Formats: sequence, C-alpha cells, structure tokens
Amino acid sequence: MASSVIEIIEKRKSVRAYESTPIDSKIYNEVMEYLGQEKHLIGPFGGKVNIEWIWAKDDNGGKGIKLGAYGLIQNPQAYLVGRIKNEKKALVEFGYVFHKLILYISGLNLGTCWVGGTFNRNSFASEVHLEQDEIIPCITPVGYAREKQRLLDTTLRYVVKADNKKPWEELYYDSGFEKILTREEAGVLKSPLEMVRLGPSASNKQPWRLVLSEDRKAVHFYLVHTPNYSGNKLGFEMQRIDIGIAACNFDLVSKEQGTQGSWVMKDPQLKVKDQHTEYIASWVRD
Repeated sequence: MASSVIEIIEKRKSVRAYESTPIDSKIYNEVMEYLGQEKHLIGPFGGKVNIEWIWAKDDNGGKGIKLGAYGLIQNPQAYLVGRIKNEKKALVEFGYVFHKLILYISGLNLGTCWVGGTFNRNSFASEVHLEQDEIIPCITPVGYAREKQRLLDTTLRYVVKADNKKPWEELYYDSGFEKILTREEAGVLKSPLEMVRLGPSASNKQPWRLVLSEDRKAVHFYLVHTPNYSGNKLGFEMQRIDIGIAACNFDLVSKEQGTQGSWVMKDPQLKVKDQHTEYIASWVRD
C-alpha cells in the first residue's frame, strides 16, 4: 500500500461522484495482480471470496456494460463485484476480504464506495456468471474521485450520519459486558480498536461489540443485531459483513504494529446484555 493502513482508514471516505478520467493502466494491472493472488481472497476462516473487475460503460466508446446503482453513483469507470455462498460465516469472510481490497485500492488513490442495497443485482449476476447457490452481497464502484465533492455526497453522509461514530465506551468491554474497556487498559490494542471504531458499516449502525479477555490474549467479536433491519430483506444478513469489516481493520492494524494473532470460532460463553447480541469469532494473540 502507498500509505500505512492507519492513514488509509483515517482518510478514506465513500466516493459517489467520479471524474471521467480513465483508470491508469498501471493501476489497473496492480489491482489485477492483487486479485490474481489467492492469499488476498481467503478470509480469516479459510473461505474464498470470488471478486471480479467489471468495466462500466464508456459513453464515448462503449467498453463494458452500464450497470446502474439507481443514480446514487455518478460516472464510475469500473466496478468490483464479489460473490459468495449465502452462509453466515461466508458473509463475515466477505466483509473482511472485500474491505481489505477496498483499503488496498484506496492506497492506490482510487475512490470506492460500499454499495449493498441500491444496485441491480440481476445485471451484475449475468456479468459474473453467478452460480445458483451464490449471492452478490456488495459491490464497489471504482474511479478517481471528482475534485469538487458534489452536494449529494455531502447530503448522503449527513443522512446516514457517516461521520458520527459511536463513542469508545459503547463498543469495547473488559473481561465481560459488565465493565467498559478503557483506552489505557487496551494497551497495544488501542490503535487496532480505534480503527475498528472508525470503520464503515451498513447504515453506519456499527453493530460490533468487542470484549478483551481477562488474560489480555483474546478479543471476542460480537454482533448486536438491529431488530427489523431493512438490510436483511435482501435475502442475507448484511450486518455480518460489518463484522468482517471490523475484523479486517483490527487485523491489519495489529499486524502493521507488530502484534500477531489468529482467528478462531470458540464461544467464551460470556453473559450478553440482550437477546440480539451474538458471538461471532475471536482474535487470539500469538
């Protein structure tokens, strides 16, 4: 990446309006090389996410196909499209792998935007030859961000409260859900946890809750389901993708700072606050 992971996470914003400038061939080749390495497509639990580059239609020449996102995205040069089986674990892995790709692309100075509910899935399905048991959870447009951010970008960020992140005290716990984790007690995990807090999520719900184990060797990831969440009407649980995004930010920043760990699914059986809270996975320090 061109910058540190922390810098990319802090600076990245969703881009919905793009310049008409074609994507530089060198940059395109770098993305293709990234996608050609299977290690980048494998999630934290060993599952693979299939991702394809689809050119958007060029009004001047007609390369590719126009695959609309109902007017919310203006002038993208291409799309990255991910497909997986519609399984709970696969959705978490999708969030991890796709977000890692988005951060990589952001490091190449290309703009991106998580799009989950407002695109024509049938058009994309025919382009990527979707298998019968697969879904396309999300896509991202790709291109160079328009220099002058248009009004819609600003308005949408305000509507979804994209810049309003939950405070640390609502997200992180110490040993169990009865005690808030302070920044001081987080130790070397302070920065990874802060970058999780700054990460994107569907409708900016930030449905993750993390518990640092008493022995400081594990971080347990929980999903707080939003009751009657509209994103789940698509036929899959969108908020599981958010947990994958959180896991990605945590993992990449930990590694960048020299703290290694691995992922397991081993429920610590902690007493949760309500019925909507579900254990997902744990990061265990090496």
